[in-house]
Amino acid sequence: MMQLNSYRNSRYWSWTKKNFSQKFVFSILLMAIAGVLALLKIASIPAYLVWIFGAGFGAYRLLTEKHKKKLAFTRRAKTLFFTSIGLFVVANTAVVWFVPAQFTMLTLVLMDFMAFGWLILANFVLIPVEQRIAQWYYADARRIIKSMPQLKVIGITGSYGKTSVKHFLTRILSEKYNVVMTPGSYNTPMGVTITIRNHIKPIHEIFVCEMGAKQIGDIKELCNLAHPQIGILTAVADQHLDTFGSIENIQKGKFELIDALPKDGVGYLNFDYEYVKNHSPIAHVENHAYSLHQPDADYQARDLQYTAKGMQFSVYHKNEKVMELETKLMGEANMSNILVCCAVALRFDVPIKNIQFAVKNLQPVKHRMELKRNPGGITILDDAFNSNPAGAKMALNVLKQIEGGQKVIITPGMIELAEKEYELNKVLGEQIAEHVDYAILVGPKQTLPIQEGLKNKNYPEDRLYIARNLTDANQHLMKIAKAGDVVLYENDLPDTYNE
Repeated sequence: MMQLNSYRNSRYWSWTKKNFSQKFVFSILLMAIAGVLALLKIASIPAYLVWIFGAGFGAYRLLTEKHKKKLAFTRRAKTLFFTSIGLFVVANTAVVWFVPAQFTMLTLVLMDFMAFGWLILANFVLIPVEQRIAQWYYADARRIIKSMPQLKVIGITGSYGKTSVKHFLTRILSEKYNVVMTPGSYNTPMGVTITIRNHIKPIHEIFVCEMGAKQIGDIKELCNLAHPQIGILTAVADQHLDTFGSIENIQKGKFELIDALPKDGVGYLNFDYEYVKNHSPIAHVENHAYSLHQPDADYQARDLQYTAKGMQFSVYHKNEKVMELETKLMGEANMSNILVCCAVALRFDVPIKNIQFAVKNLQPVKHRMELKRNPGGITILDDAFNSNPAGAKMALNVLKQIEGGQKVIITPGMIELAEKEYELNKVLGEQIAEHVDYAILVGPKQTLPIQEGLKNKNYPEDRLYIARNLTDANQHLMKIAKAGDVVLYENDLPDTYNE
């Protein structure tokens, strides 16, 4: 959980406060009884056995609990683990030597209760070490970038859509150039540093760099590292509100990419989002707007048609048709992402026929409106990664339009929306009621606002199931789904949100 919380003590402590007692209440009770018995000198040996059993049961729960993302024993994880063990051993030794014998057992029990505290303390002790290591790697990555003046760097940021744009753009530009991109979710300073040091070679001509942010200054730090000449801003919306604090701060943070571009830099801005369109133009760079719905945008996608194989649409530049495209991908979000990739590819002089070929053969990014068919004849729309209000609405529209029988959604709702989270999830519930035949909600507490939204629309209770977890949801799906049905997986929360 420390790793899932990005090794940040504050976030790990917040998770601990919410989850510690409910996960280990039985173990804690046993260990507390053992400590009291030892303090009162009652059945000392059984007390120790109870203590060992309690601690052992808690450890067993941890080791056997299923996780969507398992612990990766990286160099940092190993250092943190063994440092925390070392601190614990030193503290236990001190207890044995200096605490009166009658209190030893109770003290050791209390120290076991504080296992999370040793991890926090070890993490705090290691901060200077990790900072020095990170600074060295960061400086080395900057050196590599500076040694390759011929390398064109394209930065991509936004509240959402950046990973899909990264994959699509890399595929299209690869028709003409040798392209490298940040793998997976390597969109942090360390992730980009690792990419530069381990993946970029002298043969590469273009580096497509995804840039993530959770607070003001994050994008600026990444730009100081990668020095992009082209910037793509996919969206500014209610995502990561809990860390940014306000939509205005999100806007400021995302526009750090466009601000950081050089004088001959080029910015591509998605005018379908109010907080992109209403921002003052960055005067020192060349700005290009792209949109599905704004008639004044430089690049537009029009003439959308859904087919049995996916979508067809046209790309317009300055109201002149440039090309017609066909793709197996679904949804307006994918159309918007392909649009900006085509705009950038045209700037890099990729031939239109090559762009059309690449777009026709684009593969869906994993868990982002990924269309699958299972052996039972059920169609799956997998939109499980990082759901957001705009994306969820688009996904529901696709679900409604796609051919099939019963339309089913499985979702735990949306997160990281700060004070807007309840209201936006309630709206999601209302949208589900209008688009879906059967709703499976994951997490009784997590989905309370969605349940309220469904009730507001008088959604029938016999078409609703509240699952304990994703496993329970999938088991129930197998009971109610049949061949020809279409199932939308909208978001899949990380282990830190398990109830």
